[in-house]
Amino acid sequence: MNGNIGKVPIGERKASVVYMSGYLPGAAPEKSPILSPVPVRLPEAFHGGDSWKDVCGGGCGFAMAISDNGKLITWGSSDDEGQCYVASGKHGETPEPFPLPTEAPVIQASAGWAHCAVVTESGEAFTWGWKECIPSRDIGGKQQSGSSEQGSNSSSGTTLQNENRKVGEEPVKRRRVSTAKDETEGITSGEDFFATTPSLVSVGLGVRITSVATGGRHTLALSDIGQVWGWGYGGEGQLGLGSRIKMVSSPHLIPFLESPGSGIERSFILHQGTATTSTQVSRVPGQYIKAISCGGRHSAAITDAGGLITFGWGLYGQCGHGNTNDQLKPMAVSAVQNIRMESVAAGLWHTICISSDGKVFAFGGNQFGQLGTGTDHAETIPRLLDGQNLENRHARVVSCGARHSAVLAEDGQLLCWGWNKYGQLGLGDTIDRDIPTQVQLDGCRLRKVACGWWHTLLLADSPT
Repeated sequence: MNGNIGKVPIGERKASVVYMSGYLPGAAPEKSPILSPVPVRLPEAFHGGDSWKDVCGGGCGFAMAISDNGKLITWGSSDDEGQCYVASGKHGETPEPFPLPTEAPVIQASAGWAHCAVVTESGEAFTWGWKECIPSRDIGGKQQSGSSEQGSNSSSGTTLQNENRKVGEEPVKRRRVSTAKDETEGITSGEDFFATTPSLVSVGLGVRITSVATGGRHTLALSDIGQVWGWGYGGEGQLGLGSRIKMVSSPHLIPFLESPGSGIERSFILHQGTATTSTQVSRVPGQYIKAISCGGRHSAAITDAGGLITFGWGLYGQCGHGNTNDQLKPMAVSAVQNIRMESVAAGLWHTICISSDGKVFAFGGNQFGQLGTGTDHAETIPRLLDGQNLENRHARVVSCGARHSAVLAEDGQLLCWGWNKYGQLGLGDTIDRDIPTQVQLDGCRLRKVACGWWHTLLLADSPT
């Protein structure tokens, strides 16, 4: 989740400060929520000459950011949070560098429920956490089939426990943790392990990864030539491979492009329709993928020409195709085919995107107001958010938590909405909001927002 693809260009930077609001069990006094943004300070041990560079949201119960020196920084977990505590490097109240098996600076990071992925300056990607989310080194290797359906878009009809109820708590799975020795020696017992050592992701000789996105149990990686690889759980089509593959154990190239062509004439050929209707084909302008995001069990991408593509679980309309079917292959969102999209972020059950002219569109589940439409009704096609608080504002950065959303406008103003049980909206209370609501943060200019599961991180220029 926390897929924040529309990054703010950072030129000559002033010293930076990170703020957070919401709930991090290892960082909140007496485990109480932080209702308004508070500064997060780098520890003195490595503060000399270093500063904050980026915020990456984090997973369920921990936060992630990147320092100016390219160190991955994690904090906020507690030892009673199980696998999330391990995924964060067991870092509690104090932000600390997460140990990676490389000295190359980290340029981007993402976290799902309890697995993480990072990209380094050298174009390598590393991942750790739930073992089922860690790919093997065999590219295009083993797949565990979950269904004989090939290309069917009909909904699987299955939901996780509590997904249809308006609740705040998530079921926690306790999994055996594998040690570095276990992983090195290949010791397994047939159980699901939890990998603590970051593993290098292999997607092919010479391929440079530029960004990663993590969902509930799946991961996407984007290369410097605009190709996308996926691995992990794919039972609802979130890996875009055309079938309900329960588990893909190694990176597979997602077939966005199905027709030959080159240069300016090339375009994306995407399937439309369902297994019970004749398959239609539409062209999405563009020659490559420029942005990716993962939701709980769905995925989204944007082409270089601004075409919006989604696939995966569709029960709440989060794929934006006007229905609640699962979409097993990448599919153009026809409702916005004439609108150039710039960035996209996916939450647990919803999707938010920003157009090139700064307009905000939302679709999917809306149980907590996370779409910002003023109601709790789901939307199965992208709906323009044109309320008063977004009027005459040019949105430029978007991020989604599990059930809350945030947009940073061109004027530096932050607007948040959705689930607020833990104060993650930063509005000083725990009341959910169903419309974009401005967050007051005086004395600094915001550059980035990144949502975690129960919290929100902000990157700002230091007050002068």
